Amino acid sequence: MATLIVMPRLGDFMTEGTVVRLAKSQGDNVGQGEVIAEIETEKLNYDLEATEGGIFHPVVAEGATVAVDGLIAYMLAEGEAVPEAPQAQATARAATSRAATPPPRRAAPAASGDVVPSTPGARRLAANLGIDLSQVTPSGPRGRIVDADVRAFAEQQQAESAPKLPPGLPEPSESKPLRGIRQTIARHMKDSLTNTAQLSYSLELDVTDAQRLRREASQGQDTTITLADVLMKACAETLKRVGAVNSVLVDGTAHYFDQVNIGLAVALGDGLIVPVIRNVGDLNLQQISAATTDVSSKARDSKLSVNDVVGATFTISVLGTVDVFTPILNPPENGILGVGRSVQKPVVRDGEVVIREMLTVTLTADHQVIDGAVAASFMRRLQATVERPAALFR
Repeated sequence: MATLIVMPRLGDFMTEGTVVRLAKSQGDNVGQGEVIAEIETEKLNYDLEATEGGIFHPVVAEGATVAVDGLIAYMLAEGEAVPEAPQAQATARAATSRAATPPPRRAAPAASGDVVPSTPGARRLAANLGIDLSQVTPSGPRGRIVDADVRAFAEQQQAESAPKLPPGLPEPSESKPLRGIRQTIARHMKDSLTNTAQLSYSLELDVTDAQRLRREASQGQDTTITLADVLMKACAETLKRVGAVNSVLVDGTAHYFDQVNIGLAVALGDGLIVPVIRNVGDLNLQQISAATTDVSSKARDSKLSVNDVVGATFTISVLGTVDVFTPILNPPENGILGVGRSVQKPVVRDGEVVIREMLTVTLTADHQVIDGAVAASFMRRLQATVERPAALFR
């Protein structure tokens, strides 16, 4: 009996994933545990392994976006035919990448006995891509349509339906459809702005003393405590006191937490990823520094596990090359802190102008859950914690 290979759930809030690469080809003999596909979600890349051996038969093309539990492929026994229809236990909801696929068309009903000669795999792939087989040119034996014909037709449709630039623009040096992680980030950010009531609050912090103490604490240590580590610890202490910000909103219900799990946005070559540091409130700065160094390294080496990127209750995004920016929420979280660069500037202290190291932070919060007064309370408490940082280094 054919074994169904379906899109795994790689996080509590994952609804779909993209098959960015098929590691095996149609008809390959695959052993148990071998990687058969690379899956990309909004949080990580994942190597999908065969749960048992057999003959590999994919039913989606590379670049397809498939719902969780949706059918990706079959693993067949030697000589076994491909099932004609999805089996009852599979929730085979597969769709091609939104950016790469034209609107699906239904094939006109065939006359009695008038069946387009095609392989079972080609028929299934055409159904998943919304392609009318009668429009596909066959190249298989005895005039049959094979998988490759369907994929070629889909690529031709994509090229023909490519968006045209508005008039007056120069010829582009390069055009790149949003695919993979960039497409996922784009969709996630757009959904974030559409489905939340985002409001941002900025405040300037004096980090002079915090910078001095972190440099002193880093001396003789295996890892260097960064300002981001200090801010993570300060946020954890603040979230304990302003618990409304340490929350998520799911299906109209706000959930609040005592445990503080902070996501730290890490820039990658083609996007960013947010690994999670757990129980930050129970860690000292040396432990936080070691944890952030570890997950940042794993993120850049594409070695994060599913557990590394789920479960955040709050996020910090550090962009140390600009003074201030407005971060976008990472749903279902209700709060994210954007951290700009720290710079020395003249400020007034006790009626005198002195040079201090200043840093602007911006809190974006979901106004559905967090009112302005609560957000302001968080920011003021965070400011007090950072500007009187001795307790953070105990």
